[in-house]
Amino acid sequence: MAGEATAPAALSNTVTGAEIVAAAVTALFVPGDRPERFAKAAGSGAGVVIIDLEDAVAAADKPMALASTVDALARGGIRALVRVNPSDSATYEAEVSALLALTEWQHHGLLGIVLPKAERPAALAGLRANLPQDLALVPLVESALGLVNVLSLAQVPGVTRLAFGAIDFSLDVNADSADRFLDHARSGLVLASRAAGIAAPLDTPSTEIRDEDAVAASARLARNFGFGGKLCIHPAQVAAVNAAFLPSEAEIEWAHSVVGAEGGAAQVAGQMVDRPVTERAKRILAQAGKEL
Repeated sequence: MAGEATAPAALSNTVTGAEIVAAAVTALFVPGDRPERFAKAAGSGAGVVIIDLEDAVAAADKPMALASTVDALARGGIRALVRVNPSDSATYEAEVSALLALTEWQHHGLLGIVLPKAERPAALAGLRANLPQDLALVPLVESALGLVNVLSLAQVPGVTRLAFGAIDFSLDVNADSADRFLDHARSGLVLASRAAGIAAPLDTPSTEIRDEDAVAASARLARNFGFGGKLCIHPAQVAAVNAAFLPSEAEIEWAHSVVGAEGGAAQVAGQMVDRPVTERAKRILAQAGKEL
């Protein structure tokens, strides 16, 4: 393995929530009604933990999940994003109010908010206006309307990065959820993020949990599309995703050969070498932590 792509979820408070989330390669969900799992998630090697109040929690358990989440973050033992329920849901206002109240505590562990079913830039901007600027805001694009509005969502000032929810998106457009049928949506999130000048988006989780090869293949696909990381639904996925976002030994070798030929030969191994190719090679070496 070329190196480590992990970043601990519990970091010094001198690093802002927005900075942690923007740099994360892996984002691991943990159900909000399972507080006994919070510490395990934080120690999983994921770049950031997302405590989930939405899909992973039954309707009857949402108040308890919110209380457990606020308690854990208020004590400062864990730093995490929180996925609230959609902005038009019955519990949204109470969840956001409770999380905003947390920010008045000096040593709270809230890194920011993940907004599911993000579709309307105005609603997103309203949430951002109330959220401290050092915290992250991650819109989760999961519908046709969200995808149509994706550039406007990405351009809301203060949005940290986008994330893709393929299962709900596929349901909304009545498509198969297999990777090959989601190319347009994936490209849309990547292009919107780049055009808006925000961090590369987080791809949808793999539905495979124990099959590391399948998880890694899905992560490599996301990386090749231009995603900056991937959501995870189980700690067993984290290592495979982290590794997949690192340059391979073959890529590192290729990059060294290209950089070594800079300013000299016009081709390397039959490939034309010009400035974009050289810059890509330098980026690969930087990601791998290698000297030029």
